[in-house]
Order: sequence, then C-alpha cells, then structure tokens
Amino acid sequence: MAKTLFDNVRIGPVTLNNRFVRSATWEGMCDERGAATGRLIDYYADLARGGTGLIISGYTYVREDGKQFPGKMGLYSDELVAQLRDLTAAVHKEQGKIFCQLVHAGGQTSAKMIGRQPLAPSAVEFPSYGELPKAMAAAEIEGLVDAFATAAKRAVQAGFDGVQLHGAHCYLINQFLSPLTNRRTDQYGGSLDNRMRFLEDVYHRVRTAVGRKFPVTIKLTATDQLEGGFQVEDALIVARRLGELGIDAIEVSSGTPASGDLSPVRQHIDAPHKEAYNADYARQIKSVVDVPVMTVGGLRSCPVMQNILREGDADLFALSRPLIREPYLPRKWRDDEGHVATCISCNGCFRPGLKEGGIYCVVDKIEWENRDTQM
Repeated sequence: MAKTLFDNVRIGPVTLNNRFVRSATWEGMCDERGAATGRLIDYYADLARGGTGLIISGYTYVREDGKQFPGKMGLYSDELVAQLRDLTAAVHKEQGKIFCQLVHAGGQTSAKMIGRQPLAPSAVEFPSYGELPKAMAAAEIEGLVDAFATAAKRAVQAGFDGVQLHGAHCYLINQFLSPLTNRRTDQYGGSLDNRMRFLEDVYHRVRTAVGRKFPVTIKLTATDQLEGGFQVEDALIVARRLGELGIDAIEVSSGTPASGDLSPVRQHIDAPHKEAYNADYARQIKSVVDVPVMTVGGLRSCPVMQNILREGDADLFALSRPLIREPYLPRKWRDDEGHVATCISCNGCFRPGLKEGGIYCVVDKIEWENRDTQM
C-alpha cells in the first residue's frame, strides 16, 4: 500500500497521526524568566487544533547562559515546569503530540543577554557570534552536559512526549561539530571523533535521564554551507553513530546564520523546484540510519512532499514559517492536497517577536487591515 502524508507514524513509542511536523520556532512569547505565558499556550493549542502531527517546541535553553533572544523558553529550573505542564496539557487536549527542543546558544549569544561572556568550544571569532566567546574548560563542558540531561528530565516531568537536541544552525552542539568554531586540541577537538564527543556525551546523559521509552531525537545539520566547515560526509558519520546509539529520529537541516543565501531560512521559495532544499541531504542521511528522518526547509506543497515520500527520501516533513501564517495548514491539506501554503518566505514574521513580544505573519496582518479598510 502506498504511503501517504496522512499515515500514522511512530517515533519510538509515540504514534503521530500524520507526517507533518512543526519545526522548532522561536516565538518570543515567554516572560523574562523563560516561563511559558498564556499567549504561548494558546499558540501551541492552535497548532495542535490545526492538525499538525508533531509540534516541536521553540528552542528551549537548558541553562541561563544559553539564552539567545528575549521571550525564549527556558527549562533550566524546576520552577518552570508547572507552566510547561499547562502547555503540554493544552496540546494533548487537542489530541496533539509535542517534543521539547533543548539548546544552548554557546557563542551565539551576548554578554548583554546573559550577563557574562558567552561560552563556546573555542575563543574564535565567527560571523554569527555577537562577540568573542570564552573557550570552555573541561569542567564547564561537563557542567553543560549535565544541564542538557537535567533539562530533559524536567521535560518528562512537564508532560512532553519527547525531546529534540538542537545540533544545527551554529548552536553549541553544532559549534563543537564544526571545525570552523571548534579549534580545541583536547579530547573534544581535532578529529571528527573528538568533535562529536560533546554530542555523544549529551546523548548518553540525556538517555540515562529519560530512559529508553522516552523519545530522544536530534535536529542535525547536514552541512554548515561554509567553506572549511562541517560537511555532508561528516554528517553521515555522525548520523550513523547516533543511529547505533539509539536515537529515535533525525530532523535534517543545513546552514548557519552566516551562510548567506544558503541559511536555514531561505527566502523566495515561490516555485516547486525551490522547495524542499534539504531533501537531498535527508535522503543521504536516511540511507545510513534505520530511524525516521524528517526534512525541513522550504516545504510548501503536498505534491512535492508526496514525491519525496514516494522516493523514500524522508519519512516526515517539518515546517516553520508556513505554520506561522496558516496554523491550520495540515487540515487544509487534508481537505485539498492541491492547496499551496500562502507563506511568501519573507522572514518578516520574526521581527514582531523582538519588537512586540510575539511572532506573527506581518503580510497576513496587512492584508486583513486592508480588507477592513475597504469594507
């Protein structure tokens, strides 16, 4: 029987009711402590109501010095668990599933945001770093490994259905993986085996904290899209190793904020041939693992996704910007697979997150205002 976009899919013991995933998206809707607000809870409930099979939370910082932007969700303290329990309950009430994405910004934050010099694998300048970070001592690395594990345990307590490690887009795990940001000469630097040691340590500690029956997944970069950086050949080795260790699913992305037109959130996705710009990377990674693989990046139409599924290049399809404009997009696709997402890939949705305390589609708002003016 042919696979469809609306099949049930399993990630570990968790069953999803379709193949659509809301890829982790910073919403800017938490308070200054990183606690979930009522507005954020309603936002997630709406996504679940809209038919998304799996929601992956906005990137959630595991320690206070890992925060990048205001309004970002935190899981560095037991005091944050209760409100997150309300959030997961709201998603479950709508028959949805939700994973918590765990992250530390590493060098991709600033002293202004965290009150101290940022930490990173190495004290190197990088275009997406706000300032020169401090190279982490061995004890500081151990402390951060523990922070990921403790945050994962809190995610279980908060009622999440799984966790996702953020290993892409030049955040801390990716910083260790990439030779551009990791110039260490100890056991965490140099060879790929050493550069992936931090990720392996985090995975092992998280798995121990949550057990085998709780999904642990990863958003993995396929390439930095930068000369001399982490490359596809490296990603295949890392993915294969994670598969051997027991990772439950891999979301495949690429690029960094310094990658120009090949950044993670590309613009001008206005034709089918521009969609699914990470699908080939997903295909390559899927060839070396036996777990579900998600592709993310520029997905806008069912025929494109159905073809990827038919070819066996990916199992799940992760979207971010289209669901900001159309939170009910999966329901629309169930009724009409010919519908094309109305997102124009302008990236304007993220500006209100900084200026107004919450993302939304600015194009949609303008169109609604124009309709009201004309009525």
